[in-house]
Amino acid sequence: MTLIKSISGIRGTIGGRPSENLTPIDAVKFAAAYGSWLKNNHTGEATKVVVGRDARISGSMIQQLVMNTLIGLGIDVIDLDLSTTPTVEVAVPMEKAQGGIILTASHNPKQWNALKLLNEKGEFLSGAEGAEILEMAEKADFDFAEVDSLGTIKPAIHYIDTHIEEVVMLPLVDVEKVAAANFTVAVDGVNSTGGIAIPKLLKRMGVNVIELYCEPTGHFPHNPEPLKEHLTEISNLVMEKKADLGVVVDPDVDRLAFISEDGEMFGEEYTLVACADYVLGKTPGNTVSNLSSSRALRDITQKHGGTYQASAVGEVNVVQLMKDTNAIIGGEGNGGIIYPELHYGRDSLVGVALFLTFLAEKKMKVSELRKSYPAYFMSKNKIELTPELDVDKILQEVEQKYSGEEVSTIDGVKIDFPNHWVHLRKSNTEPIIRIYTEARSQQEADDVAKKMIGEIKEIANL
Repeated sequence: MTLIKSISGIRGTIGGRPSENLTPIDAVKFAAAYGSWLKNNHTGEATKVVVGRDARISGSMIQQLVMNTLIGLGIDVIDLDLSTTPTVEVAVPMEKAQGGIILTASHNPKQWNALKLLNEKGEFLSGAEGAEILEMAEKADFDFAEVDSLGTIKPAIHYIDTHIEEVVMLPLVDVEKVAAANFTVAVDGVNSTGGIAIPKLLKRMGVNVIELYCEPTGHFPHNPEPLKEHLTEISNLVMEKKADLGVVVDPDVDRLAFISEDGEMFGEEYTLVACADYVLGKTPGNTVSNLSSSRALRDITQKHGGTYQASAVGEVNVVQLMKDTNAIIGGEGNGGIIYPELHYGRDSLVGVALFLTFLAEKKMKVSELRKSYPAYFMSKNKIELTPELDVDKILQEVEQKYSGEEVSTIDGVKIDFPNHWVHLRKSNTEPIIRIYTEARSQQEADDVAKKMIGEIKEIANL
């Protein structure tokens, strides 16, 4: 069992012992640290926090602990209850709140939960802010409110509907065009809140919906990470029902994958590519994804006359570079769409609406759209090292060896070759190097990875 404290929040498995797992004591301590940090940074004004959760089994328990801790600090809580990560992000500025907490462990299995923290813009905290909160949690130096100054809880369960209306009002979302296309779409909501939000959005856009695992029980029927090997049922359902498309989200609805009408994966990496192709075709501009995302986004961006840039891995890094470069769309290759026209956060609802509008406009099958994009293939591997090895030194030697190529060191070492790339990142929690490669064929991507693993072993004398 595990408790992971990082600058982006606290994540762990339910049960066990305090400080070793995500127990009620840890949830209270971390919520108190965040609430205290907010009050310190918003002195002289009433503090308000939006709280929402995915449907995992421990969600209600953790939510009650978190909300009542905030009340004890004199903070007012806007309770979204069952919600999605992007919905909470949208709600924070709408409520003029000072922050937000999302209770979700994203794509992790049901025994996990987490507290993810937002600022007053509904965006994830910076690394420095997260570090401050971790330090406050360790010191446990909290000043709780007296009885006449306790906070309140205000239910606000309408926000998924509000979020949907904000999405369909976007200028590049055409509800009438989508409705006229008479699409049939199968949805796998993995028995979490995507099973509420995605069917509602689709019906609002005039789409015929086939639901699979859309009851928000928190009992995930398969591994909740939306990868091909976990999605055989939705793939079969799309073909059986002759659906135009399959839509798959993770438990908190910030990762989006599509299934083509032939039951094949559209490819998580290509979710962002397709949405960017549509947006750039209407509103030319720049794009951003992280260093481990497909080169296909760069190709599409350049086709539309824009500039592509890559950030360090992590949503907060993608968002910052998007702001710095005035990017009009960006995200992560894991199916995360960030469209600033609505908000700076990965949002599957926005992704679905943009994709369907694009599909209706193109009047082509999903498989045909996929074939229209550059074909890239990824290989994701890792090499385990002994704890005494200096991982940073190994990465420096790789960097020096390939100094004649295009090399980025903003997040590990990424080497861009003319026809492929390699990205090496060290783990912060264990002695391993993650090795991501992309090439024009799966065989080439795998071969490049094997070659790099051999070179690392040679450098490390393994």
